[in-house]
Amino acid sequence: MIVTGRFRHLRCLWLLIVQFTAALCVACVGTTQAAYAHESRPAFLQIREIGPKQYDVLWRTPVNAGMPLPVLLQMPEGSRDRADPLIQRLSDSTIERRRIALDEGDIAGRRIDFVGLQATITDVLVRMSWLDGREVTEIIKPARPWIELSDNQTIWQVAKTYASLGIEHILLGMDHLLFVVGLMIIVRTASSLLKTITAFTVAHSITLALATLGYVSISTGPLNAAIALSILFLGVEIARFWRGQTSFTLRQPWIVAFAFGLLHGFGFASGLVTTGLPKGDIPLALFFFNVGVEIGQLAFVLLILMLHRALRLLQFDLSGWARYAPGYIVGSLGAYWTIERTLLLF
Repeated sequence: MIVTGRFRHLRCLWLLIVQFTAALCVACVGTTQAAYAHESRPAFLQIREIGPKQYDVLWRTPVNAGMPLPVLLQMPEGSRDRADPLIQRLSDSTIERRRIALDEGDIAGRRIDFVGLQATITDVLVRMSWLDGREVTEIIKPARPWIELSDNQTIWQVAKTYASLGIEHILLGMDHLLFVVGLMIIVRTASSLLKTITAFTVAHSITLALATLGYVSISTGPLNAAIALSILFLGVEIARFWRGQTSFTLRQPWIVAFAFGLLHGFGFASGLVTTGLPKGDIPLALFFFNVGVEIGQLAFVLLILMLHRALRLLQFDLSGWARYAPGYIVGSLGAYWTIERTLLLF
């Protein structure tokens, strides 16, 4: 189709979007965060009442590429440490344990600040429990780096907290999304796409549950490299697809999606495991976190399908390089991350 008149600006707009996407991906590659693009690990603050006006505090912050999260926990006015804080530095996080006392009143309604959080893209999962059994769980966003704890929360509010955590984890996980894009490129029919995405979903749900419940554990470094390798693998299969060749992956994409989905599930689990959730919270957190992941993944797939459908209805023909841009991005970033994350192992 020759693009003229009212479609000419659409062509220019689409080419601009493709260029911007490619530039954004290259910029992301150049950052340290790109090496850990599958992770969107929140910080975790747990406060437990242990007596009148006395509380145990656990403050866990993620470490990415060897750099600790530059956020300072500031407890409410009128609180004081009863002993020196204990700090434990792990390969993937830093844990600070404190015991505080309040001069008067309860911690409910008091303001807790996370100084520096607004300069990051990290959320904070806050959990507060009282001796009488009351519990509160909330997510703190960088746009609002403080909280005033409430002492009243419904089960649905807790569910919303963990679901939103799952949605953000998938939507901020560039390598997971690129893997899904790669799957969508190589499937040929709607039924095959449904089967492939379902297989990927079932597989990563299995390993997400196993890892979160503590039955299986994989070291972060090798996992990062393996997830990147799965994206590179799809890049090679996309090239075969373009040449009109065939392979087991192109004939049975759902089997490959299931196999690599098991691997990606461990990446999803990092969003929960590294928060250090209390065991009593794990079943509820696991269920709704997984619901959030599936909502985010489904929204992403539907967005791509709607864009594709819109272009077809407009009978819009892309230039050759623009048509192949998504595949090149998948393969190029997969190769880059594979090399970079493998080198990080040594």
